Amino acid sequence: MPTPRPRSRSASRTRSGAAAGRSPGPDGSPRRYDVNVPAGVVDGQRIRLAGQGNPGVVGGPSGDLYLVVRLAPHPRFRVEGRDIVLDLPVAAWEAALGGPVPLDTPGGPVHVDVPAGTSSGRRLRLRGRGLPNPRGRPGDLYAEVKIMVPAKLTEPERRLFEELGEASRFNPREG
Repeated sequence: MPTPRPRSRSASRTRSGAAAGRSPGPDGSPRRYDVNVPAGVVDGQRIRLAGQGNPGVVGGPSGDLYLVVRLAPHPRFRVEGRDIVLDLPVAAWEAALGGPVPLDTPGGPVHVDVPAGTSSGRRLRLRGRGLPNPRGRPGDLYAEVKIMVPAKLTEPERRLFEELGEASRFNPREG
């Protein structure tokens, strides 16, 4: 199922002459702009507002105003170019045994197949589920595995982990 494409957004901003280091509008007050921010813009991208800059010299046409897009940080998602990265918390047995794990993405919930023997830090790629690209292929979504263990073990859990520790020859500190 493809990721739904974000629609263009409309933003309204006020340009204060003092904040911009330039003179305000003709009547001395700040100017207000309604701006369509197209889907797929990335951090640092410029949006041009033709003819909305300062007045031209000697009655010439007004210049252009450029807005620089800055993406606000999100508590769960990180943006790297057109790719989106998020943490995928898994239990120790899910990482060891593998299998489908539910994941909430910007496009909605999906199930990710975690391969058996997965370690923390491994990135699982969901192709084409990143930010849209108006000039080509969209970015990818990467689910970064974070193995989680219970902060407080129940008695049965403690016994099973102790049994596993005695039965296993695995040592993560040896190559």
